[in-house]
Amino acid sequence: MESEVLEEEDQKSAVRNNYLSVMEPSWRQHNPPRVPNLIGGRFVDSQSFASIDVINPATQEVVSQVPLTTNEEFRAAVFAAKRAFPSWRNTQSTIRQRIMFKFQELIRRDIDKLAMNITNEHGKALKDAYDDVLCGLEVVEHACGLANLQIGEFVSNISNGVDSYSIREPLGVCAGICPFDFPAMIPLWMFSTAVTCGNTFILKPSEKDPGAAVMLAELAAEAGLPNGVLNIVHGSNEIISTICDDDDIKAVSFVGPSTAGSYVYSRASAKGKRVQCNIGAKNHAVVMPDASMDTTLNALVTAGFGGAGQKRMSLSTVVFVGGLTPWEDKLVERAQALRVQPGTEPDTDIGPVISKQAKELICRLIQSSVGSGAKLVVDGRNILVPGYEHGNFIGPTILSNVKVSMECYKEETCGPVLLCMEADNIEEAIDIVNRNKYGNGASIFTTSGVTARKFQTEIEVGQVGINIPISAPFPFSCFTSLKPLFAGDINFDGKAGIQFYTQIKTVSQQWKDVAAGTSSDV
Repeated sequence: MESEVLEEEDQKSAVRNNYLSVMEPSWRQHNPPRVPNLIGGRFVDSQSFASIDVINPATQEVVSQVPLTTNEEFRAAVFAAKRAFPSWRNTQSTIRQRIMFKFQELIRRDIDKLAMNITNEHGKALKDAYDDVLCGLEVVEHACGLANLQIGEFVSNISNGVDSYSIREPLGVCAGICPFDFPAMIPLWMFSTAVTCGNTFILKPSEKDPGAAVMLAELAAEAGLPNGVLNIVHGSNEIISTICDDDDIKAVSFVGPSTAGSYVYSRASAKGKRVQCNIGAKNHAVVMPDASMDTTLNALVTAGFGGAGQKRMSLSTVVFVGGLTPWEDKLVERAQALRVQPGTEPDTDIGPVISKQAKELICRLIQSSVGSGAKLVVDGRNILVPGYEHGNFIGPTILSNVKVSMECYKEETCGPVLLCMEADNIEEAIDIVNRNKYGNGASIFTTSGVTARKFQTEIEVGQVGINIPISAPFPFSCFTSLKPLFAGDINFDGKAGIQFYTQIKTVSQQWKDVAAGTSSDV
């Protein structure tokens, strides 16, 4: 009993020392602050002279600077993760879970700071920033109960005196490459599950909004995550290639655009790594003539324009079966009622898009569509927000008469742009969705159970919504996406996430009673 008390006191002391090491980081003293790397439990300013400005998209203010991590610093992070792995994998699963319990408690404590940081760096409305953190928090809460999902199987006496059992073991050093659209949720998707399964982790946040990931790492340290278990490196294309090539990294998780995801998958898998890449976003809604008007319009406006259309689960394309005419006026009315302003303002519906380059691309795709014959029903390109004239704002935009040959349909728009198409029947609508190369998810709005069942059976996407927009599932289920939107063998979240971050070892054992002189040879 006394040894248990001493062990507990040692653990508390280690937690305190670990947390104190990150209480007064010198990198905060820079103006603007320079985002640190996290290497072996220490937040350190990179020695790199090259950096990328993190811009507040509503004001163009430089919020911070992200260093381009040097190769030596990257190797130090991998070495720290590799050195921490033997001890961490042998840490009791209950202790790992306790750290996750404390971690989720600290996230709740600091959710206001996290949400404000996300709004300042990403631009999304504050209420969307809270949702970003809360969706990631659900994964942390799920991680608190992972031990029972890692239970193996036991078969006794499969042969004469031979028992066989399987156990799940962590892989080693894993890595995660994150996009800009969910600065808190996606890092938590990745490292919460990975480290609770006993792995150590290298996290590369998006260079556009890395602050939330750093704040979460500080909270993980405060919760007692040992030094070296979680490490953070920053950069752009070069650091991504380095992660893919490093022989000590056993698995890579990626969420982001299609081109980058395809590159990560091919390069990392060629090095023999486990890879999961969720890429691309062009989600459809099919609206039947019998759909509830109010419910459907609310869903289309919320899921089409929320987060400035930059969410991977946005409904960017709507196929109206029987024609758009009965819906158009009310859809326009609701879109024009949305409030476009900085995310920090109360009651904001649409904040700015992430960068000037993103705004220019969205505007180019809109103009290209009009030039190809689309009708510009609502034009949000020239919106002005008083006091924020330099912000990257685009108002809700609706294009009708969109064809599958148009550039806006073939490419990822990633903005508050709703593309409206028409189909004569449900079969034609399903065919349109299935022929599009981007298929994270699709929704149908109808009051017919027969039509809904036909849709869920024949549609070729990973996530299906019936009378609701597509949303990321709860972490105890599985975030599924079909190829080519998903590259890899095992998806995120749920049991699949545990399967990705662990490997099965099968043990067969036989014990002979030598003293009795018995034989139990197979």
